[in-house]
Amino acid sequence: MILADLHVHSTFSDGKLTIAELVDFYGRRGFGAIAITDHLCEQKSVLGRAAKYLEKTLTPESFPEYVTTIKEEGERAKDQYGMIVIPGFELTKNSILNHRSAHILGLGVTEFISADQDALELCREIRNQGGLSIAAHPVDTRKFEPQTYHLWSRRRELAGEFDAWEVASGAHLFTEVMESDLPKIASSDLHAPRNIHAWKSVLDCERHPEAIKQAIRDQKISFKFYQEKIREREAVGFSKLLVQN
Repeated sequence: MILADLHVHSTFSDGKLTIAELVDFYGRRGFGAIAITDHLCEQKSVLGRAAKYLEKTLTPESFPEYVTTIKEEGERAKDQYGMIVIPGFELTKNSILNHRSAHILGLGVTEFISADQDALELCREIRNQGGLSIAAHPVDTRKFEPQTYHLWSRRRELAGEFDAWEVASGAHLFTEVMESDLPKIASSDLHAPRNIHAWKSVLDCERHPEAIKQAIRDQKISFKFYQEKIREREAVGFSKLLVQN
């Protein structure tokens, strides 16, 4: 059984931790697999151009370094922690209107894809790379933030294109997705360390990228709420600091 978090952001977009820091953050906690899924925004939209200006998105220029860094840190993760790091991105189509916004995770992909396409085309481009398409937080996230309803409104049309739909993206379980007959996955959508307290996926498979992807396709998966005893961890760290000094 593998504890996995397959929706994680780094400083290549709007995350607070570098990819190296993410490897250590999850590796020290005994995770078996993570996926680095930084935002890859549309290049033609106003919000997409703003994300590029603010350096909150992958670009054709930054993408090669991103893929190389994931590969190098993935090798270290496997050697040091026995943890699998899956390359990916979050194709990000943002609009001021919630019903027009959509985020699509591509897992196991290493070639750049332009987000300036319809969701159907994006899913098929991901599949052409041998990757998985995940519908990210497709319903109300129960948080005060922009929402992404476009995929859910097209769920019958797109059902055969997605390998899974997020049943949780953070601390809230999406009952609409849970009660549906769609394939499911749970991840934290981690941007900062505090986001670790969230629903995660537990996969029944070997620690290998292809086995992990196949477990998601076959839905050999269960969900677990991961929460740490923060005060205990901080107390231990403080005690070690006192001993060192």
